[in-house]
Amino acid sequence: MKGKKFFAAAAGAAMAFTLAACSGEGAGSTDEEPTDGSTAGGGDAVAEGGLVGVAMPTQTSERWIADGDAVEAGLMDLGYEVDLQFANDDIPTQSQQIDQMITNGVEALIIAAIDGTALNSQLEAAAAAGIPVVSYDRLILDSENVDFYVTFDNYNVGVQQATSLLVGLGLLNQDGSEGDAEGPFNIEVFAGSPDDNNATFFWNGAMDTLEPYMADGTLTVPSEQTDFEQAAILRWQQETAQRRMEDLLTSTYVGTDLEIDGVLSPYDGLSRGIITALESNGYEGTVADGFPVVTGQDAEIASVKLISDGVQFSTIFKDTRKLADQAVTATDAFLAGGEPEANDTETYDNGVKVVPSYLLESDIIYQDNIQELLVDSGYWTAEEVESGTAE
Repeated sequence: MKGKKFFAAAAGAAMAFTLAACSGEGAGSTDEEPTDGSTAGGGDAVAEGGLVGVAMPTQTSERWIADGDAVEAGLMDLGYEVDLQFANDDIPTQSQQIDQMITNGVEALIIAAIDGTALNSQLEAAAAAGIPVVSYDRLILDSENVDFYVTFDNYNVGVQQATSLLVGLGLLNQDGSEGDAEGPFNIEVFAGSPDDNNATFFWNGAMDTLEPYMADGTLTVPSEQTDFEQAAILRWQQETAQRRMEDLLTSTYVGTDLEIDGVLSPYDGLSRGIITALESNGYEGTVADGFPVVTGQDAEIASVKLISDGVQFSTIFKDTRKLADQAVTATDAFLAGGEPEANDTETYDNGVKVVPSYLLESDIIYQDNIQELLVDSGYWTAEEVESGTAE
């Protein structure tokens, strides 16, 4: 593998390229006082409790397990009962789970959809029963019966993913200034699941950031697979990403003088599949030694370990504890008779309406800010980072 001495400098800087914090006081703020004398979002209305349904997509990703547990804990702390269900990435299962929640009399729903277009009948039933629906991280599409959306600034997550790729290649420094490298560099690009609305935001943010470098020849995509449909990985499956990377290597690189310098990956599970494919095809060592720059998202502990070891270059840290808090706060505001406060009322059009949203910030994780952003914040422990497994 050809060495790139600027990798070491890129990995050595500690500053994260961080989005500006979203404005607003939080999803629980409200200008409308509830009629029962309680304070919306403040928890006074929850003394009587109530049942809230929480529908999460899968338990195959540690991220979604953590989200579900955090939402459940936050609701229970406010006095609610919780029906938490995981659907194992099966659309009919999630539909049935939500149907059953409605039948069981939930007073609100928090839904992270597997397929954002597949829940129309469930949302119609919820609306008919007066049940508010909070769309969690993945926007539910093609329905007027989505009351609120909590998520991260997903376009800027894509910008951050592409920015970290450029940092790894030496074209940018972590402070956003121009790097010393000139290229050209060979990259390949991956996208998320086409049935997840967020995947398009990630892709657009990333490709808009990379396009000027592709236009002037600094970056090339030898496979020429630069359309979302070509790059998309259904259900965000690691094995599918590994097979696609292997196919790209076989069809474009094996038997030629071409080598891959970097891979845009929108999720850590995909990143690990990509890395496995690269290692199986002769790429070895660390980024500092010339291993291709691979990006990621979600700060999954297995990938944080790889970043600590210098194999994966970066990931995007979306602190899902904050996301869970906003979902709980929004739900509590609805059930207290108020309206959650949005800090974005323009961006997230689900095809029928613009859904009021609360957006959170995210950070790029590099090798040298793992301690500051993940360990010091209590997201992972030093022992978990060292072992690559969650305790």
